[in-house]
Amino acid sequence: MDGATAAKRAPADAGPAADSPGAPNGGSTAKDSTKVSVLFFGTSLTAGYGLDPSQAFPMMVAAKAAAEGMPITAINAGLSGETSAGALRRIDWALKNPVDVVVLETGGNDALRALDANALKSNLTAIVGRIRKAQPDAKILLAVMEAPPNFGARYTAGFREAYATVARNEGVALVPFLLDSVAGRPELNQEDGIHPNLAGERIVADNVWRALKPVVTEIYALRTAK
Repeated sequence: MDGATAAKRAPADAGPAADSPGAPNGGSTAKDSTKVSVLFFGTSLTAGYGLDPSQAFPMMVAAKAAAEGMPITAINAGLSGETSAGALRRIDWALKNPVDVVVLETGGNDALRALDANALKSNLTAIVGRIRKAQPDAKILLAVMEAPPNFGARYTAGFREAYATVARNEGVALVPFLLDSVAGRPELNQEDGIHPNLAGERIVADNVWRALKPVVTEIYALRTAK
């Protein structure tokens, strides 16, 4: 979702919506007490649009965690076409079951529609507040999204700053740009120029796991110490 091509080819995040608003897909929805449970809450990028559900990055991250001896229960709650305002309306439903970690990915569709960056910041802040109210013990990771550069330097800077401001004010960890090393590279994206192909999705999974691993490690360490 970064680059002029994405802005020109899709006014909003393409892809079919889930059968029911916010319906988790892929992974278990029941918490396994022996594993760290991670809710991946986001857009079609989280859902794995255009890929087999098993190839979406939450499932790849789960495989990485298991390979390193820290298995997680990955709950994929990605919904295509959703803006941060839609995510705010949906988050309470997604938090009905207890989780240890929430990886929040939203804002890409705001950028594609050139929606106000201040509204994005407000929505992100409100979503973090809803998560903490529903599940005060859950760790939160906020995935950074970037606005297409052809929208102008002022907009792209303000959009990027929205994530940094929320992370700083709310004390949440950041996942650096979700599509780092993938966005704008045709060989790593599907024909729409927005959604990663399988090779690109592997890089996205690496990006997410790099930020998530210390959190999962800490949770397991605390459980072991008890």
